[in-house]
Amino acid sequence: MSLTHTVPQTVLGLETSCDETAAAVVRRAADGTVEVLSSVVASQIAEHAPFGGVVPEIAARAHVESIDAIAGRALSDAGLGYADLTGVAATAGPGLVGGVMVGLSFGKAVALARGLPLVAVNHLEGHAVSARLAADIAYPFLLLLVSGGHCQLLVVDGVGACRRLGTTIDDAAGEAFDKIAKTLGLPYPGGPALERLAEGGDAERFPLPRMLLGRKDCDFSFSGLKTAAARLAETLTTDAERRDLAAAVQAAIARQLAERSDRAMADYARAQEGRNLRFVVAGGVAANATVRARLMQAATERGFSFTAPPLAYCTDNAAMIALAGAERLALGLSDALDAPARPRWPLDEAAARLSPTHAPGRKGAKA
Repeated sequence: MSLTHTVPQTVLGLETSCDETAAAVVRRAADGTVEVLSSVVASQIAEHAPFGGVVPEIAARAHVESIDAIAGRALSDAGLGYADLTGVAATAGPGLVGGVMVGLSFGKAVALARGLPLVAVNHLEGHAVSARLAADIAYPFLLLLVSGGHCQLLVVDGVGACRRLGTTIDDAAGEAFDKIAKTLGLPYPGGPALERLAEGGDAERFPLPRMLLGRKDCDFSFSGLKTAAARLAETLTTDAERRDLAAAVQAAIARQLAERSDRAMADYARAQEGRNLRFVVAGGVAANATVRARLMQAATERGFSFTAPPLAYCTDNAAMIALAGAERLALGLSDALDAPARPRWPLDEAAARLSPTHAPGRKGAKA
């Protein structure tokens, strides 16, 4: 057994894949218990709000301007210095590659200057382990990763061992939330604004399409829903109508996520012969109360435990990147300093290669 199995790991994590500049320090004890010593997230909402969405060049420049101070604050909040670290972990993709390069380059500089091992972390793997920041969740488990850029069902067998059961064939759920919110005239970020608007709305007032009903797999599709909602939004004249449409959209997205998750849980339970029935939901959309409640109900009905990260760890953060790095370091795994920044990086590369959801050069979900 490698010596790294028997020593604690204190890791600086860096996350710059989209519009949050984040740094965190996480300690993983030799027995596997996890302690978040600090977690700092600098949002760029004000910079991107005038454009109604993230502008990649603005995001990259903001990361450059703030990464040093954010990392320093994370260490200060943890009461540690660079000499107290056993490793550094940085998001290496997928994401907006200009931003990814900032955090990864900073991580490489720290690793080189301090003689520390570097872990180039897949951002999706960070989300996959994010629930383990606050709960003792053993491998394996079934994961629904649902955010602005990703919507996938995965079996997580262990560190770096993920098998894809289903993915979006067009838009991610969070992307649908944001774009529909924009058509309703809501401010950026659209997902939380739509959730607030939907409070008290009649989710049954507007019929919305249910996608992929004839398919028996675990894939998702939200493009048709997005188009239908946008067309309806153009016809609305009152705040009550807007509130009802927001509620209908939220219910429709939650329903599709629950239906596909239920199908995946049935397949997973059969494969596991009724053992290890753990269902984990991660990603920014997991913060939506309606979505979370619908998924929790589906898990309970299938006899699965349900776990979602605390709200602070649902959206992009560096604590999840630090933990992913610490788990890899505990297995003696690290990366060379020439590790590339990757705009696309599927967790299950074999499934992505054999059954791609997007042709090269076309726009789509980051995964």
